Amino acid sequence: MNSMRDDAGTSAATTATTEGEVGLPNTSWGLIKDRSRQLRDGYLDRTPRFQFILLSICFPMWGMAASMNDILITQFKAVFELSDFASAFVQSAFYGGYFLIAIPASRVIRRTSYKTGLLIGLSVYVLGCVLFFPASQVATYAVFLGSLFSIAIGLSFLETSANTYSSMIGERKKATLRLNISQTFTAVGFLGGAVLGKYLVFTDGDALHAQIANAATEAERAAITSEALGRTLDPYKVILVLLLVLVVLIAITQYPHSKPLREDASEAKAPLGETLAHLLKNRIFCAGILTQFLYVGMQTALWSFTIRLAMDLDPSINERSAASYLIAGFIAFFAGKFIANVLMTKIDEDLVLIGYAALGMLTIVYIVAVPNFTSVYAAIVASALLGPCWATIFARNLDVIEDKRFTETGGAIIVMSIIGGAFIPAVQGLLSDSLGSMRLSFLVNFFCFGAVLLFFVALRRRSLAQRTAARADATADTAGDARTEVR
Repeated sequence: MNSMRDDAGTSAATTATTEGEVGLPNTSWGLIKDRSRQLRDGYLDRTPRFQFILLSICFPMWGMAASMNDILITQFKAVFELSDFASAFVQSAFYGGYFLIAIPASRVIRRTSYKTGLLIGLSVYVLGCVLFFPASQVATYAVFLGSLFSIAIGLSFLETSANTYSSMIGERKKATLRLNISQTFTAVGFLGGAVLGKYLVFTDGDALHAQIANAATEAERAAITSEALGRTLDPYKVILVLLLVLVVLIAITQYPHSKPLREDASEAKAPLGETLAHLLKNRIFCAGILTQFLYVGMQTALWSFTIRLAMDLDPSINERSAASYLIAGFIAFFAGKFIANVLMTKIDEDLVLIGYAALGMLTIVYIVAVPNFTSVYAAIVASALLGPCWATIFARNLDVIEDKRFTETGGAIIVMSIIGGAFIPAVQGLLSDSLGSMRLSFLVNFFCFGAVLLFFVALRRRSLAQRTAARADATADTAGDARTEVR
């Protein structure tokens, strides 16, 4: 499980070779072998296909957990009679766990391996799902929030490992594309969680809040709420089976180390203090953290309140019917991500994100300005425009860290920005309660799309400046060589 010692041994034995050119072989344990070679900068000479696919299958597992939150918000709001602001604490508990554990997770990964981080994350995720079963017996909102917090701890390990690992497990020039491909699997998880919620948690008939309000006796009301909470367990039974299969497969698979090497071919490390000082001086990296914070908050808020938006604009539909629009949003998200992946093979990735963010701002303006059910369809379009944001912000921000010794901690800090999912939905819920309009509260998302637009405009300018400087240096070198030849 921990390949660091094996890799170090291999490094010592091959110091005399040209590791930076041909790379080092993987000698860690695993029944399913890895044929790639480790390069000096932490990247590989090629992407090991099975390992990359198995790693990418981890991505829908946190997508499934996140979309289940959108289902739980609707269910808990009715069962526990919560305001929009209070119901948003589902996301606060979930993303708070990410924030608190990301840095400790990165230090564990630094001392061990990305594979160890994956296995710890999946195992703690299993534990968090198991805690839902006693939570349903206690039947209080706070206990459910505690269970979600536990799941988030596991997911923080999983995401801190998987996002950075996906960008590193292959050639450097394909890092952003690789992470976007892995993140496409996340969309499958979002969709899977919504489908499980629609058919296993929600029911036909009257909306749950109407059933509770129309209960003739307190005993009937208690029976309805108890049954509703019991149904929240069924999706987690499916998730548990998938997680256990993943744990076994990853445990028996040989994974590359994918960490930068020193001149003597041993792993290069940096203390936490040095790492944080270096990253804080990097202004574009800090801007990327803020952008990711706002993006995750926007994504979480948009999906948290899609069902509520549909039910507000058409009071005749119930939760199961309204969940269809959330599912449509996840399908649109997948389509938007797929289209972006194709575009990025032909167009500069920064330009793709600038276009997506600009269109996203226009869709939010439509939601806020148009007081009819077509606003729900605009929310679905907005979901499509979220598609490439997380992966591209993550990979581009990771790429601006020129000293790759700081990669694990830099990736962890980007994952910490997921805390935006705890704040932005709460802000939107509070705005909805204050204005008495769920539709108008979507204005929050307009400013988040705007932040994404500004960040990629800045990256585009930075890239153009770097290319101009490189061309100038090349021209100067050519002129210098010509003068030397004349002499």
